[in-house]
Amino acid sequence: MNKLVKIAAFAAVALTITGCAVRPTAGIIYSGTQVPVTATSSSKATVIKGTSDECTSILGLIATGNCGVESAKANSGITTVTSVDYKVTTILGLISTGTTVITGTK
Repeated sequence: MNKLVKIAAFAAVALTITGCAVRPTAGIIYSGTQVPVTATSSSKATVIKGTSDECTSILGLIATGNCGVESAKANSGITTVTSVDYKVTTILGLISTGTTVITGTK
């Protein structure tokens, strides 16, 4: 029984520390990162930035929102996307919010 408790405790700690998603950087207490997804070149001089609506996850059990590229395009008026980044903030692994950040031209 004692060995089973140790294995369960180890598994719980491992899952808590690693999380469910792979990110380049992750903090156990707080994480606030912006990571690149893709980029292309733009021949136009006027490049603008746009963000999507926010997505929220609570305890990794409930997730809501629209943080897609199309949401960011609609919010900013961008028609040609030149780069896509994903910005995520996580507190204690309990609450996470994310937005997609795009740059492009109209």
